Amino acid sequence: MKALWPILMIKNLRMFEELVSFIRKLKGDQGFIPLHAPVFNGNERNYVLETIDSTFVSSVGKFVDRFEEMICEYTGSKFAVATVNGTAALHMALIGADVSRGEEVITQPLSFVATANAISYCGAIPVFIDVDLDTLGMSPESLESFLKDMTFAKNGVRVNKSTGSKIAAVVPMHTFGFACRIREIGEICAKYNIPLVEDSAESIGTKVGGQHTGTFGKLGIFSLNGNKTITSGGGGAIITNDVKLGKHLKHLTTTAKIPHKWEYRHDAIGYNYRMPNINAALACAQLEQLDAFLISKRELAESYKSFFNNKEVEFITEIEGTRANYWLNTIKLKNKEERDEFLSYTNAKNVMTRPIWHLLNDLDIYKESFIYSMPNAKNLSERVVNLPSSL
Repeated sequence: MKALWPILMIKNLRMFEELVSFIRKLKGDQGFIPLHAPVFNGNERNYVLETIDSTFVSSVGKFVDRFEEMICEYTGSKFAVATVNGTAALHMALIGADVSRGEEVITQPLSFVATANAISYCGAIPVFIDVDLDTLGMSPESLESFLKDMTFAKNGVRVNKSTGSKIAAVVPMHTFGFACRIREIGEICAKYNIPLVEDSAESIGTKVGGQHTGTFGKLGIFSLNGNKTITSGGGGAIITNDVKLGKHLKHLTTTAKIPHKWEYRHDAIGYNYRMPNINAALACAQLEQLDAFLISKRELAESYKSFFNNKEVEFITEIEGTRANYWLNTIKLKNKEERDEFLSYTNAKNVMTRPIWHLLNDLDIYKESFIYSMPNAKNLSERVVNLPSSL
């Protein structure tokens, strides 16, 4: 095996060199190529200047309302709440699902830390189950297995046999904009009477059978961070078809202030989570261009797909019946060693690539969380890399 190693290194190096040249040609850029940069080709400047001229730059303003209307229209949901970021959106969505202190929330270990953090903000504890190799998102098979083998029914709710804690919600995440098997997950949640909250932070524009991600459960959320498909600098949104619940969450995100011309009265412990109007101005301008962005991102993905054809590298594509936004173009390398070689080489050449996240259960802050079998998550955590995906 040792004798083969130099040959493997040379083979890897050739592929790495070809890819860097391909990316530079694709981008027409010989300098630093970022992973994902925003594009402002629409009404961003006009709308932002309009907010400045109006002086309504904080959480009250017409662009906040307009954005909420636009996101409802785009996703087909009945109510939306604009928030300061996706993490705040997920925190509020979990509150909306009645997640309480000491309860458990089933999620995936292969995710950005905000998924588990939002659960922790509620005083709840993450339960990590496995993901599917092809979607990188929560595995319905793992979910069904955990609920069947590791929980029991008590007074209409599911209880973890090992901890005695109530299972309060299930939070799958659509990784890098690839839809997980959300229909199957939704059916399992309905079967076991557990609320489904979709972490759709990365999947604005992604659909399953024509239905937008974020609309399959009780609540869904999006992120509009600076590196997302569309951005408001910092921002997020909650969507739901439960209008009464949506209005309640909108109230809570506005510090639970009772409307009045001059008095400050609050009827609950609220949160200062509303999206500022100046950020909403950006969000509206970006959302106007989303369909065009998705076309361009699909073209970029097709270019990468062609490059990796007949190479010993797997380029991740959407599964049948779904249409991904291809937020981040993603590959699987053979093993951790090849991944590390790839990352070192490309970043040294000023082409930004990044590995997938460390498994959340490996972080010190979540080592005490309940862990179910997760061989796929471990496998992917050592092999997956993101490629430059800017338009």
